[in-house]
Amino acid sequence: MRLGIFVACLVVVAVLVRVGWVPSGLGDANPAWVVLLALVISAPLSFVLLRKQRDAMSEQISDRVAGAKDRLAANRSQEDLADDAARSTP
Repeated sequence: MRLGIFVACLVVVAVLVRVGWVPSGLGDANPAWVVLLALVISAPLSFVLLRKQRDAMSEQISDRVAGAKDRLAANRSQEDLADDAARSTP
């Protein structure tokens, strides 16, 4: 999705440079100028427009980490029970 936003910004900036509404850069720097300007514009746009997806992904990762911690704690408690049982048998 970020790539799509960047490509859309790249196309818009290229058209604006071609029309003359945006300066074309210095000398032969036109392609680099267009790409850099598109990057600068697309970064805050993707931050705002992709907020829901970022929050959903964060929640999924948080749930996975919590589940992994629970499984690790359960495994440790089973190991402790097995160690206690081994020590109590003569």
